[in-house]
Amino acid sequence: MFQTTILNEVKNIGIGLHKGSAINITLSPLDANSGVVFYRSDLNKYYKANYENVINTQMATVIGDKDGFISTIEHLMSALHAYGIDNILISIDANEVPVFDGSSLAFCDMLERAQITKLSARKQVYVLKKEVKVEENAKFALLSATNEPSYDFTINFNHKLIAKQDYKFTFNKVNFIKEIASARTFGFLKDVQALKSKGLALGGSLENAIVLDDDKILNPEGLRFENEFVRHKILDAIGDLYMLGKPVFANYKAYASSHDLNHKLTLKMLENPSSYELVTLDSNSKELLKALS
Repeated sequence: MFQTTILNEVKNIGIGLHKGSAINITLSPLDANSGVVFYRSDLNKYYKANYENVINTQMATVIGDKDGFISTIEHLMSALHAYGIDNILISIDANEVPVFDGSSLAFCDMLERAQITKLSARKQVYVLKKEVKVEENAKFALLSATNEPSYDFTINFNHKLIAKQDYKFTFNKVNFIKEIASARTFGFLKDVQALKSKGLALGGSLENAIVLDDDKILNPEGLRFENEFVRHKILDAIGDLYMLGKPVFANYKAYASSHDLNHKLTLKMLENPSSYELVTLDSNSKELLKALS
């Protein structure tokens, strides 16, 4: 029923996917009603992680303003969403969050070390009342009312090792850790080479992404799941939806969605106040509490 933060400050260091340089990251407790806040220590700038501060969704979810930005926040936001963290300060000394192994595992480990603690303020949750959908050609993403939140995603790539994959899971912390958190980001060798020629993806390697050429997966260890690709798309979507600033109690369903389409879905939901209710949890919210635990 109550908002949360972390009990202990924790630190880590990892490589940035695009610049390839080492980045320090620190997670610190925050007071109630603060939200998820990023701090660029090299700029002395704070950025709240919400839909209003999203400035780019082409290759990652990016927040910022005219003075600077923070890129690739979705894997961390996904872990925060799954762990039910309402208030936290994330300090980094660069313009992107470290990629670590390309999944959310490192962030889950940091949150486990930090430990979650309750605050005195009540938690608020967006509860869907009617369907919200965005479409672009054949692609779509939608939210619908439910008694048990789930994520249902389908992808269809023109590559024999991916092709069409779909996956659905019931959204809670335990299932997230077991089924989604370790699914890595992926890319194609020809695209990685093109990005590096433009000064991007300089930190990309087989240590932090699944890389495919035309015929095979280049990572010697192979996949963590047979359908790791679609599971990672769900991981991204969980992080993107947390840009609403509060948890969303809904079913999410998508076909070939992206960071951009996920962002448009959050905006469309908020543009239609009749589609949701902002609920403050109390002892009468038994069904919500059960599903969110």
